[in-house]
Amino acid sequence: MQDILNIQPVIPLRVSKHWNLISRIITPIIYQPTTSQPVNQGAFGFGDLNPSFFLSPAKPGKVIWGAGAAVVLPTATNPVLGQGKWSVGPSLVVLAQPGKWTLGGLVNNVFSFAGQSARPDVNQMVFQYFINYNLQHGYYITWQPTLTANWEATNGGRWVVPFGGGIGRIMKIGFQPVNLTAQFYGNAVHPPGASPWGMRLQIAFLFPKLTKEQQKMLLEQKLKQMEQPPPPK
Repeated sequence: MQDILNIQPVIPLRVSKHWNLISRIITPIIYQPTTSQPVNQGAFGFGDLNPSFFLSPAKPGKVIWGAGAAVVLPTATNPVLGQGKWSVGPSLVVLAQPGKWTLGGLVNNVFSFAGQSARPDVNQMVFQYFINYNLQHGYYITWQPTLTANWEATNGGRWVVPFGGGIGRIMKIGFQPVNLTAQFYGNAVHPPGASPWGMRLQIAFLFPKLTKEQQKMLLEQKLKQMEQPPPPK
């Protein structure tokens, strides 16, 4: 049973009148149990850092897309938790939102170019398609499996192909908008000895950009609160 906590901020920046630069930096914190005796011991620490950068049109049409690069940095605090290689490769994301649906996919393929010579070379693809159907009161049904292919594998353990899905809700906790998701997947194809299933629990803190009118209303509310007399002691 492997446990991974991903800290994954997604930050858009305006770089010109026509283009945005979107960064996604995945920092994994991993507990990897040992498969040999004693089984109650294992490795715990940071895995390899995985930044991705996408250039995307500032004014997208019906189809939203971004293209750029994915990088893997050998930052693992234990050899068991990382690949020990510097890797880089192309990355692409595309999505559309027809009606109550959100449809899209993200794909990247990284290749190692430096690192520990004793560790295997890296040539790995990650593909995640996502299908959301919006329900009432902020709920939605989601399918977001992550398929991986290790092109260097030669023993029949090249693919991990999960099937499944889950449910989510966009809501507020206090004043903070959040996106909550719970998903479960069975791995129809996986390497020998790997897990046949996986579960994902996610909370995303949302920071929507306010319009000028919304900013004005928020400022007026704050000024009114400041004008109120203090409560009696």
